[in-house]
Amino acid sequence: MKPKGNRIVIAVIFLIATLGSVAASAQEANDEQLLRVRETVWRTWFAGDTKTLEKLVPPETIVISAGEEKWKNQADVLRDAVEFHAKGGKLVRLEFPRTEVQHFGNVAITYSRYLYEIDQGGKRSVTSGRVIEIFVLRDRQWTNPGWHTDEEK
Repeated sequence: MKPKGNRIVIAVIFLIATLGSVAASAQEANDEQLLRVRETVWRTWFAGDTKTLEKLVPPETIVISAGEEKWKNQADVLRDAVEFHAKGGKLVRLEFPRTEVQHFGNVAITYSRYLYEIDQGGKRSVTSGRVIEIFVLRDRQWTNPGWHTDEEK
């Protein structure tokens, strides 16, 4: 191959590698935003912040929770958050020790392990388990229209 041809091949390889790196970097930034929204949903639920929850948990939400027969919707999520907070419940600790994310266009699915500690009337309890959450990117904002939790015993 001629020296000029080598330079072209090297330039093309560099361009491909750079574009791949830019795409990966954009995906990492997108995942950081997604995971911040996920944590905001959890924290605002425990805080009883229905104004923020209404923005992030849309009306068409479906929630399947461990040990509960009834599936829930946005109204149930908001009511439960208000009740938890009104009874003096407080979040002490929230952790997601493992999370994996899959993307399908404007939809992302997270698979996580979670652990939270709450204080209710001076009594602390720790809950841990797994959660699958669905996120949809709408107008450059992630929303959380569904999740399924299970608890570890």
